[in-house]
Amino acid sequence: MTALFEHSPWVEQRADARPSSGNRHTDLMAVVHDATPEEQLALIRAHPELAGKAAIDKTLTEASAAEQASAGLDRLTPEEFEQFHALNAAYREKFGFPFIICVRLTDKAGILAAMQARLANDSEAEIAAAIAQIGEIVRLRLEDLS
Repeated sequence: MTALFEHSPWVEQRADARPSSGNRHTDLMAVVHDATPEEQLALIRAHPELAGKAAIDKTLTEASAAEQASAGLDRLTPEEFEQFHALNAAYREKFGFPFIICVRLTDKAGILAAMQARLANDSEAEIAAAIAQIGEIVRLRLEDLS
């Protein structure tokens, strides 16, 4: 079964413990938005870096591996890999968590442009952006299940 949230089963467990609104995505994202700031950061930090170590050593979840491959991140040139590596490092240094984007809605060039642009954000804006992107990832994973 596809994990909707990377290494974070607590989101689905909490949603299951609440009355349903009839919209699974809405229910799941309500749990994320109601979570403590520490829990939200843990959720963000549970995601792998794009084209990072987990992709190289094959420890990505099945869903993440497929999603990264859909954007061509499994077929980077050495120059592209260096660009991703440098931007991942700068991003993690600034924010303390990996860059998150719904790769199924963009491509390599779009991801690189978003990484560069979002490095200008402050932490609050970037946490909100990461959560919004997690919401898009989960929305698409739910669609795949239906």
